[in-house]
Amino acid sequence: MRNTVQQPNIRNFVSSLAAGGRYFFASQEARSALGVSPAAAKLALNRMAKQGGIASPARGFYVTVPPEYRNLGCLPADQFIPALMTRLGLTYYAGLLSAAQYHGAAHHRPQEFQVFLARNRRPIQCGRVRVAFMARKRIADVAVQSFNTPRGTILVSTPEATAIDLVGYQHHAGGLDQVATILSELAETIDPGKLAAAARSAPVPWAQRLGYLLEHVAAGKKAAALKAYVHKHARLPALLSPGAPRADSRRDDDWNLYVNADVEAEI
Repeated sequence: MRNTVQQPNIRNFVSSLAAGGRYFFASQEARSALGVSPAAAKLALNRMAKQGGIASPARGFYVTVPPEYRNLGCLPADQFIPALMTRLGLTYYAGLLSAAQYHGAAHHRPQEFQVFLARNRRPIQCGRVRVAFMARKRIADVAVQSFNTPRGTILVSTPEATAIDLVGYQHHAGGLDQVATILSELAETIDPGKLAAAARSAPVPWAQRLGYLLEHVAAGKKAAALKAYVHKHARLPALLSPGAPRADSRRDDDWNLYVNADVEAEI
């Protein structure tokens, strides 16, 4: 008897949300709508989740899973991250390889969706969807833009801010070769003036590395304003690859940089 009462109720609740254009809800909201105990609501939600109709990327937060995403076992990350961040009250933006994909500069589809927050947060695994969170100092100063998704809009770092982050978090972007490859494509959408402005939200060595890499991939014209910024602010030489030794590296005076790694971009 319990199955025949609760199961249709949770399905009706989820269907009514979808009919109104909503694809996210809190467990407390479902409990109130069903008028049942917390344990009964949890049981009903778990049953529907096992059947693939809903998924829970975070505790107490559920998404409806349309038929076209049943094999994924969840909504794509860019379709639920904005709602989750709003629920948690967190400033965020999609960055690195995920941002590059929005700007048409991702060589390969990222294996995980990359999101920046003010503080580190544990990753999300929802079905086959993986979300990685990284901490970004001065996140409020990072330039972002809005992109449409089937479930609303998402904030993504601008091409200039994406370029800055790629060199700053190169180990999260597949290494220097991969970063250079992405920059060779991303450069087409970079505004030189905005690039220099974006550099102010990050440590100066990031600008030094980025300028060198842009020249390395024959996009030096995009780095002209950035070079002026580096000449003014780079008091100390930086390493192109922070984790590699400086021994036997050559000095690039234009960028006040020790080139301690060979970079091969797929251009």
